[in-house]
Amino acid sequence: MAYVMRLSAKQTQRVLCLGLPGRLFQTSAAAAQKVAMSRFEPNKNVDYETMENRLAIVTDRLQRPLTLSEKVLYSHIDDPKNQDIERGVSYLKLRPDRVAMQDATAQMAMLQFISSGLPKVAVPSTIHCDHLIEAMQGGAEDLKRAKDVNKEVYNFLSTAGAKYGVGFWKPGSGIIHQIILENYAFPGVLLIGTDSHTPNGGGLGGLCIGVGGADAVDVMADIPWELKCPRVIGVRLVGSLKGWASPKDIILKLAGILTVKGGTGHIVEYFGPGVESISCTGMATICNMGAEVGATTSVFPYNRRMRDYLNATDRGGVAELADKHQGMFTADVECLYDEMVEIDLDELEPHVNGPFTPDLASPISKLGENAKKNGWPLEIKVGLIGSCTNSSYEDMSRAASVAQQALDHGIKSKSLFTVTPGSEQIRATIERDGQAEVLRNIGASVLANACGPCIGQWNRKDIKKGDKNTIVTSYNRNFTGRNDANPATHAFVASPEIVTALSIAGDLTFNPETDELRGANGENFKLKSPWGDELPAKGFDAGEETYQHPPEDGSGVKVDVDPQSNRLQLLEPFDAWTGDDLPDMTVLLKAKGKCTTDHISAAGPWLKYRGHLDNISNNLFIGAINAENGEANNVRNQVNSEFGSVPDTARFYKANKIPWVVVGDENYGEGSSREHAALEPRHLGGRAIIVKSFARIHETNLKKQGMLPLTFDEPHDYEHVQPDSKISLLNLTNLAPGTQVDCVIKQKNGKEHHIKLNHSMNETQIEWFKAGSALNKMAKDIKGKQ
Repeated sequence: MAYVMRLSAKQTQRVLCLGLPGRLFQTSAAAAQKVAMSRFEPNKNVDYETMENRLAIVTDRLQRPLTLSEKVLYSHIDDPKNQDIERGVSYLKLRPDRVAMQDATAQMAMLQFISSGLPKVAVPSTIHCDHLIEAMQGGAEDLKRAKDVNKEVYNFLSTAGAKYGVGFWKPGSGIIHQIILENYAFPGVLLIGTDSHTPNGGGLGGLCIGVGGADAVDVMADIPWELKCPRVIGVRLVGSLKGWASPKDIILKLAGILTVKGGTGHIVEYFGPGVESISCTGMATICNMGAEVGATTSVFPYNRRMRDYLNATDRGGVAELADKHQGMFTADVECLYDEMVEIDLDELEPHVNGPFTPDLASPISKLGENAKKNGWPLEIKVGLIGSCTNSSYEDMSRAASVAQQALDHGIKSKSLFTVTPGSEQIRATIERDGQAEVLRNIGASVLANACGPCIGQWNRKDIKKGDKNTIVTSYNRNFTGRNDANPATHAFVASPEIVTALSIAGDLTFNPETDELRGANGENFKLKSPWGDELPAKGFDAGEETYQHPPEDGSGVKVDVDPQSNRLQLLEPFDAWTGDDLPDMTVLLKAKGKCTTDHISAAGPWLKYRGHLDNISNNLFIGAINAENGEANNVRNQVNSEFGSVPDTARFYKANKIPWVVVGDENYGEGSSREHAALEPRHLGGRAIIVKSFARIHETNLKKQGMLPLTFDEPHDYEHVQPDSKISLLNLTNLAPGTQVDCVIKQKNGKEHHIKLNHSMNETQIEWFKAGSALNKMAKDIKGKQ
């Protein structure tokens, strides 16, 4: 059973939580105890004392019970005495504990940090090389090739890290989110990461939030980080997981309830007796995929499963300290949630979500029926397990238990099958303990410790582009063409054990709970429910050392960017606002339907240009559907009436000093945190994006780059915009928080529609627009202090 209570902000429900009283107590011994945040930063300690002091100030001011997420968030407020705090309204100024960047987004983040002129980062920060390794032949071969192909980028990131005090995880170390869980996440941490699945760290009781690179630069530059105070969705779990049901099925079920935009502006907070049946890495899986409902982040309360994981990853000191401050990491009794969902784990079925969107949820008992009804291809071409969402020791063990049953009956996977270890530690441990060998024996190819096919880094050879086919993955996202650049691929998301079972059957209609397979001897057999240890009995094998410490003094390190490079490009400041209105702007594109960051700035083969703004801008909007003709990457040039690609048309307008806008639908910019989806429109002459609604990270990224992110006050005004309309934004000198923007839509026949547009910018963000970007404003402020 699952139900959802949707409440307005004025109807916030008082809900009984299984928490601790609001007042916090600590012993003097606990206050004095010093524990390093990680083994890589022995001089940076977990500072629960400061967090508790800040939280005490906020608690006295608010005079109400707090949710877990509020406790963690408010304990990081820069000025707890004076900060305005109203969920869904206030902009909080926060002091995150650390920053993490994956290599594809770190390039632009570090280029922006270099532009700031600052000598060193102000908070512990790391770079993780996981996005640029293409899956082609197998782990070792692909890693070797990636190091060669991406040598220039890896050298830039390595030397920039050394110069500016940023830790560097080399290619092959693993996926950023798994590395964070193994080394850096801890109860109560506030961590920002330049990847939308950063919330994975909520599995250890911290608030880990995906952001764009410009936000990371703010924190690294010792500037308070702004976040609109999130509302909170409480998810109460009762019962316990059993049989084929897994942690992944909780978030797949929830995605079906909330949809891809139901969590926007909210933190999803889990509680209830069912939490105890979930492993720490299982909680991380659930938090990871919270990004697919648009949530700011997700979090679980600190418990014994987290303590066990901290001890298993050599962080017993952190666990001991967290035990002494446990009141901070559990919701207060009678805390307030804005919405409530309850999921009964005793009745939870395995789910398979897709195709083309992660919120199209099918219980395994209904999957075959839904597939036949909708004409989805029933033959499974490829099964893929692993990724940042599902590559824990427990995940691999449960998948291997299914695979071993197939081997015991003399059969292998009918589908092609791949395994992506989440980290070098996971790879080394499953090699030692035998899970990798079992998976290979059913036909699996073990890929590099990297993102690989999950983000489109997959040189797929078994089909041609345009072939209609089905794949099943244990990944988190399944937008059109995301995994293999083929828009006809129907990608479904499930748990690793369900993916393994479906791959062995090779059939989307197979239900392992009820259906049988035929063994090599001709006899039918039924798969038993999967099993596996959540943590290795022999402890983790760390594998090869892949971390590079920054030197104490990196001032002498040289960071080169070749002016002739096609991979890296130093940034030039964007032009500041002239102070004038923006009249008669051309519509570059009216996007129809889903327009994710993948549609705006594709990944896959384009990842290699993430450090070169001009080159990567050649992928601008190539995946978005043009409302005029229903086609992707084919728009009309409003000057010469010729059809051409979106990037070429945008470049034509820029060269001819024709400012342009893009108009979009609901939840515009959902998906990845990639700020290139905001940088590229700005670089090629865009001034505003006008849509029905935005996804959180993308809206912030647009603000950071000096674009105007605007929403229709009346959503039906979207229909007034035609491809040849001219759009004027007027009275911009009066732009202020809470005000509306006057807009005139002028048709070719002279008819005008006068409408209102909304924005969510505060005073600081309006200053970014006036300065031309947040980076311009930062540079101006730094210069003013010198």
